[in-house]
Amino acid sequence: MVIVAEDVGVPVDATGTVAPMPVVLDTRTAPAPGDVGTALSSCRHGRYDPTTRLVRTGAAASSTGEFVRAARTVDGPGTVHVRWQHGDSITVLGAWGPGADRLRDQVPTMAGSEDRGAPELLTAPHPVIAAAAQAHRHVRLGRTGDPYAELLPTIIEQRITAGEALRQWAGLCRLLGDAAPGPFEGLLLPPAPDVLATTPYWRLHRLGIERKRAAALIEVARHADKIARWAELTASDAGTRLALLRGVGAWTIGNVLRVAWGDPDAVAVGDYHHKNTVAWSLAGEPRGSDERMMELLEPYRGQRGRVVQLLGASGGHAPAFGPKQRILPMRDW
Repeated sequence: MVIVAEDVGVPVDATGTVAPMPVVLDTRTAPAPGDVGTALSSCRHGRYDPTTRLVRTGAAASSTGEFVRAARTVDGPGTVHVRWQHGDSITVLGAWGPGADRLRDQVPTMAGSEDRGAPELLTAPHPVIAAAAQAHRHVRLGRTGDPYAELLPTIIEQRITAGEALRQWAGLCRLLGDAAPGPFEGLLLPPAPDVLATTPYWRLHRLGIERKRAAALIEVARHADKIARWAELTASDAGTRLALLRGVGAWTIGNVLRVAWGDPDAVAVGDYHHKNTVAWSLAGEPRGSDERMMELLEPYRGQRGRVVQLLGASGGHAPAFGPKQRILPMRDW
């Protein structure tokens, strides 16, 4: 068992013995840009994401917490450990591996330091949006700058339930990923591109990933170097290039642009819930279409993705009419 000392984040074991020091140990503190917990939570795919851990503490859900992320960078694999205090500070407790420096430097952008919010939404003509913007005025959009890491779990999430997608993502990391640098037991790196690109389909099928999504994952792995360079492009240009990848459509592009590029205008067109949330919140219509959703969001172009996020965070969910029946995992079909 490995724990982190409260003072400077030096890893110690359960007996109090100091564990091997990380490659980089940095207790540098930077001002917190806003609701850091919400920004960092977008980096995590489910509560049990094997590559990312986030724990909120304190009286308010977003007041304080800790965040651990393992990733593959251009410098090599790395892990970063962060503590935040809402409206106060972000402290990098430690970073490990060849990619430690790069991950440490990415912490402010992942926490939303580049996002200045959308104060114009506070006076939006629609009262629901104005109220949501006021209630969540501290929320910022983070940017990971790592499209490869976002594409893999997002492709897995296509067309299946959230619970099944999270199980498959964890299974893929256990099957093809590596142990992350640092003292965190069970923390894994995403599959390396060269490993995933040469993985036969039948190994992915055992996880419940059918051929179409498996082909998309392998396609992304084969073009990983090119995709990494796209991180330097604008969100609009990157979206055009992402659309060239087999198996990557509007829904996947919208989700990846929102997290990897921090694009406030990115909308996951084709999402089962978003269209109904927008139609219900803005027009009182219990069911909507993608076309109707984009029509209602058009006055907020430039912030359309942020509006969808605000409506969801404010509980603007459409009424449910479906049968209350448990959905079986794909492996049981």
